[in-house]
Amino acid sequence: MTTPAQIITTPAQIELDILNFREAQMKEGRAEETIRSRIQSLKQVSKICDLIDPEIVKTWLADKNNEHNFIKVCTWANKTKTKFIDTYSAYLKFKGIQWKPPHYTPQNKLPFLPPEGEIDLLIASCGHLTATVLQMLKETGMRIGELTQLKPEDIDTQRKTVSITPEKGSNPRILPISDKLITMITTLHRDPRAKYTTLFQCHKDTLRDYLCSQRKAVAQKLNNPRLQRITFHTLRHWKGTMEFIDKKDIMHVKQILGHKTVTSTEIYINLAEALYLQPNDKFVCKIAHNEKEELELVEAGFTHVNNRGDLAFYKKHK
Repeated sequence: MTTPAQIITTPAQIELDILNFREAQMKEGRAEETIRSRIQSLKQVSKICDLIDPEIVKTWLADKNNEHNFIKVCTWANKTKTKFIDTYSAYLKFKGIQWKPPHYTPQNKLPFLPPEGEIDLLIASCGHLTATVLQMLKETGMRIGELTQLKPEDIDTQRKTVSITPEKGSNPRILPISDKLITMITTLHRDPRAKYTTLFQCHKDTLRDYLCSQRKAVAQKLNNPRLQRITFHTLRHWKGTMEFIDKKDIMHVKQILGHKTVTSTEIYINLAEALYLQPNDKFVCKIAHNEKEELELVEAGFTHVNNRGDLAFYKKHK
C-alpha cells in the first residue's frame, strides 16, 4: 500500500485522479446519481484540504471550531459526514491508500410534512411543467429520478396508470393516476428538437432549479415561508404517510413506494402517529347521498367513516 508521504500532488493531479476515480466507479457499475454525488463531494473537499492525506481530511471533518485554520469550517451533519466517509474510503482504496475511518452516528430526524392544502397551493401557483411534476409526485410518491426516466408510453390513459422503472435498487410498480393528472400530462408542451425523449424532457437538476425559483416567488407572494421547505422528496414522504393512514398496512406502503425492505418504510408509521393521528386532529367532513358523490369524495382523498341509512359519511384531514 502507498502512504500519503510518498505521493506528491498538485491541484491538477487531484483533478485528474478524481476523473479517473469516476471512470473506475462507472466500470464497477455504480449508478450515475451515486457517481455524480461522490465526485461532487470529493471536488468540494479537495478545495479545502489535501485528499491524499487522510489525517488532514479526518481533522477537517472533526474541526467544528476551525482551530486548524481551514479555509472553510465543516458544517456537515453526521449523516452527511457518514456518506462522505463511504465516498472517501472508496477513493482511497482506488488510490491504494489505507486509513482508519472515523465513526459518526447520524441523528435521525422526521422529515417535514406540510398539510395537503399547502401542497395544492404550491402546485396551483407553479408553471404548467413544474405543476405537473409536483402533481405526479404527490399522486405516486415516486422519486424525482424515477419521474425523469418516464417515457410517454409509460402513461396508460385508458387504464389511468403509470408504469415506474425503479432507481436505487427499488422495485418496479404500476400505480393509478387521476383524470386531473392525465389532463395535465396530455397538455404538456413537447419539443421535437429536445435533447431528451423522456416524458418531461428535462434532467432532474433542471426540474429542481425550476422548482426552487418558482417556489421562492410563490412563498414571497403569499408570505408563507413554509412553502420553501417543500421539495420533490417531501411529496414522497407525504404519499407514504397518507397511504399508511388510509390503509393502516405498512406492506401496502412498501409496495407503493417500491421499497426492497420494510425497514425503509417503517418511518411512515411514526410520521402518521406523530403528525396526523393526534386526538385533536381537525377534519373536513362530507356526506354522500349517492354513488356518484361517493366516487367524487374518494377521488378527492376523503376516507369513508360509516353509513347511516342511505347516507355515507367521509372525512379528510384539513
